[in-house]
Amino acid sequence: MNIDNIKTPAYVIDEKKLRENLEILDRVQKESGARILLAQKAYSVYQTYPLIAKYLSGATASGLYEARLAYEEMRTPDQDGNRKIENHVYEPAFGDEEMVEICDICDHLVFNSLAQLEHHRPVWEKKVKEGKLSVGLRINPEYSTQEEHEIYDPCSEGSRLGISNANMPDKLPEGVEGIHFHTLCEQGFEPLKETFKHVEKEFARFFPDPESSDNSGKIKWINLGGGHHITREDYNVEGLIKFVKDIKEKYGIEVYLEPGEAIALDAGYLITTIMDVVKTPRMPVLILDTSAACHMPDVLEMPYRPPLRGGEEPGELPFTYRLSSRTCLAGDVIGDYSFDHELNIGDRLVFEDMAIYSMVKNNTFNGMPLPDIDILHENGDVEVIKRFSYSDFKERL
Repeated sequence: MNIDNIKTPAYVIDEKKLRENLEILDRVQKESGARILLAQKAYSVYQTYPLIAKYLSGATASGLYEARLAYEEMRTPDQDGNRKIENHVYEPAFGDEEMVEICDICDHLVFNSLAQLEHHRPVWEKKVKEGKLSVGLRINPEYSTQEEHEIYDPCSEGSRLGISNANMPDKLPEGVEGIHFHTLCEQGFEPLKETFKHVEKEFARFFPDPESSDNSGKIKWINLGGGHHITREDYNVEGLIKFVKDIKEKYGIEVYLEPGEAIALDAGYLITTIMDVVKTPRMPVLILDTSAACHMPDVLEMPYRPPLRGGEEPGELPFTYRLSSRTCLAGDVIGDYSFDHELNIGDRLVFEDMAIYSMVKNNTFNGMPLPDIDILHENGDVEVIKRFSYSDFKERL
């Protein structure tokens, strides 16, 4: 990729890497029988949805707008011309004014509470009886496998996400066909396996009985949520395939996975230009035309240190710099990095793994312009698919 001709700042989606991730996920689907969905909360570059739709079973949304985006843009069939792209939606609470449209454009609807389930029953139940919608409940296994980032732990104490076992009924409410849990964040296969064993034991009353000929009122599907780093090099893909096959063979139910990061992991960059170099007693500070607060919020929120091409930990290489932004926020600092050569005004830097949780979370604080969104095609050409302007800032206010 020739970065010299790219207008900065710019997110660049790597089409080749995106396809390679999708091929891994497609293999998991074909060999395990799982249905894998794009979690749009991590990655919503809808211009690439036709490519994603060639491999995955559909998408999942965190509300009406994401559901609409998938319904409108992820509609490419496979070579047989008859593949159905599924559209799932879950939200902690749905507005009354949203429910009719959600039930019209989605085929799986997951509620966060029994109160929400019953409140919206007059709308969703009609679609269920027509065979056009399947409804599920999100459970809270109360089984945390995370050691850090409590902000992303749905099983932390006092979590509002999902229904605890104590608050679930003895049998599934009328019209409910599935259960959903989402407990992982950037994790491997073992935490998923451990969590499912816990769910299988504690929520056993909702699973079909392999020895019974009558399993009415039992789940027909289970959604294992997201946070699975399936496309990471060290992920146990073979273990996941066997795990899903075992669930399907034992219970005869559909199994869903809804990764977001795994789909676009390492499939994007944020290209930035050095605008100034400020001398300080501690180290030189680079003023970039990008921002942690505006363009990669996870840097400050988690916190997270993004990988930087050619950059190492401070002190490892001869020249160490602090990378910062041109906003007025004193703490808008991306991190300290060292390089094997001196950096100057006008030099370009490449942050990696910037396709996920960047474009979907960015903002225009301080009136900062939003970066372009480009696609690096497999033939090496870079195409600008979205360019923002002053109106995008003004119309958000």
